Amino acid sequence: MTTDNSVGSVTTETFTFAEDEPFCLESGATLGPVTLAYETYGKLNADHSNAILICHALSGSAHAAGLLDGDPEKIGWWDDCIGPGKAFDTERYFVICSNVIGSCYGSTGPLAIDPATGKPYGLHFPVVTISDMVRAQVRLIDHLGIDKLLCVAGGSMGGMQVLEWAAHHPTRVRAVIPIATTAHHSPMLIAFSEVGRQAIYADPAWNHGDYYDKPAKPDAGLAVARMVGHITYLSEESMHLKFGRRLQAMEKYGYEFQTEFEVESYLKYNGLKFTQRFDANAYLYVTKAMDYFDLTQPTGSLAASFAGASHVKFLVVSFTSDWLYPSYHSKRLVSALTAAGADVTYLDVKSSWGHDAFLLEVETMTNLIDSFLGRLVREEQIAVPLVSPARALMRVGAGQTPRAKLAESLA
Repeated sequence: MTTDNSVGSVTTETFTFAEDEPFCLESGATLGPVTLAYETYGKLNADHSNAILICHALSGSAHAAGLLDGDPEKIGWWDDCIGPGKAFDTERYFVICSNVIGSCYGSTGPLAIDPATGKPYGLHFPVVTISDMVRAQVRLIDHLGIDKLLCVAGGSMGGMQVLEWAAHHPTRVRAVIPIATTAHHSPMLIAFSEVGRQAIYADPAWNHGDYYDKPAKPDAGLAVARMVGHITYLSEESMHLKFGRRLQAMEKYGYEFQTEFEVESYLKYNGLKFTQRFDANAYLYVTKAMDYFDLTQPTGSLAASFAGASHVKFLVVSFTSDWLYPSYHSKRLVSALTAAGADVTYLDVKSSWGHDAFLLEVETMTNLIDSFLGRLVREEQIAVPLVSPARALMRVGAGQTPRAKLAESLA
């Protein structure tokens, strides 16, 4: 792998709050202390006006760009789009990414130690929401000395966080980029989430969430949950192109209940790989937060949720083959934003990649984001270089990590 246009070696940092006064959650429960893992790339300008927050998807982490601790095998999950000369140009912007609470990559979640017991929280960890995740991010932004973010961007569950920022913290942002996302889960999406959770519940090793000190972990259930998820990230066309009906290492059917098709092998491999980097309880908490997310509440009107965001500039992006968050979700969002008087740019990108397109359509995303941020910088009169040296020299596609490899580990 080449590190051209990379931010290079990076280190994950942590910020802890709610040590004296607990953090109040949307459910009414409290949590404290709360730790957020985060990374930053680039430099803040003099008036701290060039900061961009990146929000990750379901299984993402704070490690969005560069090489974690210099390890070439630990590439940031959106490295194609964050770095010198890239869509989120770190020679112009100060880019931040934090791990959401409830997850398992350094931020407080079910895997973290409960100070009351000295053991992992497990299911004693309170249920958190997208709103709770974002309010924790607000604390981080305060800690970093940033009054107003230039932009908040993210895809999938990251897009939900983006919309939460715009709807409920509009004075803290100038612009947002929600990508391949929704303002609320449909019944079908809730159903897919529940299938994944039921797979974990059914694994005897889950033990009602109490497995951290046990030799067996609920890997079988978590792997099945991930396999279901992977199916929804692809499109029928991309599955035909990627796998077809090809057999794996055999020329004819074996007439037995073993892995025979390439698509079966792919799902099993990625399911197993997921168990080596993610926590089953965290999967339950994060998917539940996604299911609870609904910006039409409490008024029943999506437009009403954005009544205070008329000054915020929106770049809304969807993909034609995404059947997890179909384009109509974004089109409804655009209609609501228009009704609220917001400045909205919308593009439904033609792509065969399905939901994974937000990670794979790098050239299209780079052009869209670069153009949108360039306009934002001009109109808001943000003090950044007009064009970074890396951008001026960069050839599209140079130094990029193989995209499919990154996509398989990210959504």
